[in-house]
Amino acid sequence: MGMISTLPPESIDRIIEMAWEDRTPFEAIEFQFGLKENEVRVLMRQEMKPSSFRMWRERVTGRKTKHAAKRPENMTRFKSKNQKG
Repeated sequence: MGMISTLPPESIDRIIEMAWEDRTPFEAIEFQFGLKENEVRVLMRQEMKPSSFRMWRERVTGRKTKHAAKRPENMTRFKSKNQKG
């Protein structure tokens, strides 16, 4: 994917870190880096060993906290410590 190939290594590292965090929704990654969930999946597949990628996919599949629309109403924070504002 074009967008992924232009990301600097430190952004790729941060996206991977955010993707592993249970409480960081995919919408936060899209807001900060412009990658939709399917693009995050592609990046994770490219950057991780196959076994690690499978473990990550199992972990996030169906996890309510990874999708802002499915999060409990009292869980509104999704800014990382590295975000401005």
